[in-house]
Amino acid sequence: MTAFSSLPLTPELLANIKSLDYQVMTSIQAQSLPTILTGKDLLAQAKTGSGKTAAFAIGVLHKLETKTYQTQALVLCPTRELADQVSKEFRLLARAIPNTNILTLCGGKPMGPQLASLERNPHIVVGTPGRTLKHLEKGTLKLNGLKTLVLDEADRMLDMGFHEDIMRIIDMMPRQRQTLLFSATYPDEIQEISDAIQSDPADIRVESLHDNKKIQQVFYEIEKGARTKTLVTLLQHYRPESSLVFCNRKNQCKELAEELWQQGFHALALHGDLEQYERDQVLVQFSNKSSSILVATDVAARGLDVKDLQAVINFELSPDPEIHIHRIGRTGRAGKEGLALSLFMASEAKKVSAIEAFQNSPVRIEKPTSLKTRENFRLSPAMVTLSINGGRKNKVRAGDILGALTANTDLPAKQIGKIDIFDNLAYVAVERPIAKQALKILTEGKIKGRKFRARKLR
Repeated sequence: MTAFSSLPLTPELLANIKSLDYQVMTSIQAQSLPTILTGKDLLAQAKTGSGKTAAFAIGVLHKLETKTYQTQALVLCPTRELADQVSKEFRLLARAIPNTNILTLCGGKPMGPQLASLERNPHIVVGTPGRTLKHLEKGTLKLNGLKTLVLDEADRMLDMGFHEDIMRIIDMMPRQRQTLLFSATYPDEIQEISDAIQSDPADIRVESLHDNKKIQQVFYEIEKGARTKTLVTLLQHYRPESSLVFCNRKNQCKELAEELWQQGFHALALHGDLEQYERDQVLVQFSNKSSSILVATDVAARGLDVKDLQAVINFELSPDPEIHIHRIGRTGRAGKEGLALSLFMASEAKKVSAIEAFQNSPVRIEKPTSLKTRENFRLSPAMVTLSINGGRKNKVRAGDILGALTANTDLPAKQIGKIDIFDNLAYVAVERPIAKQALKILTEGKIKGRKFRARKLR
């Protein structure tokens, strides 16, 4: 148990870390931060939720020169969702450093506002490779003053085909820099890219297995053609309020979500064919508890951060045991109990054996006949999402929406859930019994003195 106060950080940064209730360093923080603070390159493997974002953010902020108006750090992430999360963490940790300018550069958003923000020379840029490269090629992003490059979840960026973009970005930055490479899994390609872009990096491996005491992991051997039926039985037996279901192919995600929907479950699919606004909408509904089941591929789910995820279900096993461990590590976090359920046929026994070898322990295998089915069972989410056609660009804030719903009405604030604001849209979760009343208030009333259209998402 190592305290952050043991690090050579400024009193202001330490005080802010304490105010964020970071008690002691996680394993990845304790092992990597001393190296990061010396300016040495780092190759680190750490599971999701390990605290790696705070590790590299603290390192970047420690040596930031806010009076020098240049981009001093670039963080590349595989998805917009992860980039947004990383930016939020940076902003929280940077509260103690006045005038720190942090910019997020991701695709799926118009270039205009990004161009205007780049004119102010952000100190830290967090972005996806495609959009970052586009700004570099246009000359709107300049990296001549760069001190630190961070590749976050590098394995997923390589899986998504970003290798060439990353190398082109690196060609446009100073050779003298610190390069921090973080990866949840450790395929051969990670070592290859490290050899190409890093100089004698410290190599840190934090235990990638999850706390088996917190995650109840059960495998079910199924007959051919019984996969979907067994999944429904699992949902009826365990009744998880929120489940992340993994498929290996995006077409399977769409078909399974539709099949579950037809059987009375509120299921949404997350895959690569979605437009950005559709992806935002799906993630909002799942994270605010107005959808019970999210069906996703590994790549699409990367960067997904959902609090209190009760169950991870492997509709299909991953061929990579390390990916399997990464999947199930999304449940059972922050000391809470989690459920990891996996389906496999006899022909897939080799995959189960590979998982057992990787985690160095046998798995529990049950027959689907041990599950209790419930007739006419429905897993209805507690919340409903209302969509409003106004967002940041309309100066709409979460407090404005909450005020519109509760001021001069009989709706109690405790029945209003998470509020998400985007550039041109806002979403508010409300408890199911008051959804109709809340929608009427938003449709007939005003927000900040203005009329906005509102609708209920399915």
